[in-house]
Amino acid sequence: MQGAEAGGHRGGFDDSSPGNLGLLALLQLVRATVGDALPLVATGGIATGHGVAGVLAAGAAAAQLGTAFMLCPEAATTPAHREAITQGQAPTAPTRAFTGRTARGIVNRFLHEHSADAPGAYPEVHHLTAPIRTAARQRDDVDGFNLWAGEAYDLTESVPAAELIIQLAEHARTALAAATRRV
Repeated sequence: MQGAEAGGHRGGFDDSSPGNLGLLALLQLVRATVGDALPLVATGGIATGHGVAGVLAAGAAAAQLGTAFMLCPEAATTPAHREAITQGQAPTAPTRAFTGRTARGIVNRFLHEHSADAPGAYPEVHHLTAPIRTAARQRDDVDGFNLWAGEAYDLTESVPAAELIIQLAEHARTALAAATRRV
């Protein structure tokens, strides 16, 4: 399940049900409905081992991270997008401006100027804006293309993916052990 904190496109295509619940609330509500009948995979705003520990403690079978890997050397993140993530100064917001489908990204000029009037018309808007976004990426113009990122993007680190996974697992174990001692 995907909390509203998640970066990039929403998991569903139905903008009439935009998924405005935060991950922890969503996880608890779904868990109350399905119990142990289904394994729950949690995603949205998880960027650290503490976040992984939090969703595991709340009943998720696994945590799925996205934005946390965008600064890894193996990621195909453009230099301008990497810089926007590294600066970590702008808020994120949901928008349909880039593709016609709801997605969360770092607020830039394009998102700010076009979100209010953006129709829910995927893939038409995607095809319409693709040349604009491509040209902006080629110019390293961070104000002209989508900067997909989750709400916790400023916690993202520039480390190899394998190292990040090991670090997340170690920190999650430590956080769960510390929480157990506090209970």
